[in-house]
Amino acid sequence: MSHDAIVLCRLDELVEGQALGFDPLGTGKDSVFALRHGGEVRVYRNSCPHLEVRLEYRKDRFLSVDGSQIICYAHGARFLPDSGLCVYGPCLGQSLSALRWHAEADWLVLEAGQLEACAP
Repeated sequence: MSHDAIVLCRLDELVEGQALGFDPLGTGKDSVFALRHGGEVRVYRNSCPHLEVRLEYRKDRFLSVDGSQIICYAHGARFLPDSGLCVYGPCLGQSLSALRWHAEADWLVLEAGQLEACAP
């Protein structure tokens, strides 16, 4: 595995309708999160386009109860899990920042160079 890559988790740890937060920079706060929606894995920066606040209200709580939308608990914005597009709230029409990833031996691996934008 390249030293320019960061392993987040095993792909089978991502369950449909749930999300997991990660702190790949070691800042003490989850700066990225991953989810499985419609069988597809997505990884986003943990930052709402409205005021750039963290999305979750507690560890790994990024999604609505039914798992159909990503929610910013600070301002109530709602995002589509498959695209990150805001469909409700103060950042309507804006999108979450998606991160590039790849699978390597059943692991979810991020390209490290894109993480600087996730630093606090």
